[in-house]
Amino acid sequence: MRTITTSAHLEPDTTARLSVFAPTPEDEGFISLRVGGEFVDLALIARPGTADALRALARVAEEAAATLDRIAETAPEGAA
Repeated sequence: MRTITTSAHLEPDTTARLSVFAPTPEDEGFISLRVGGEFVDLALIARPGTADALRALARVAEEAAATLDRIAETAPEGAA
């Protein structure tokens, strides 16, 4: 991954979408995974050969979601 550091808060209405850019004679093709909301739109561009990095990201995202579920289950009433 090339270097950039930024932060944004995920909100319940955050969207995610996948766009596929098919190979052409001049390019091998790529995908764009966009996560966005009202003010922020993050685009992850991935080319062939980077599928394992996306799979690792998906695993960590699933772990993060499960952790948030556990936090919500143990939060005092009205805090989550």
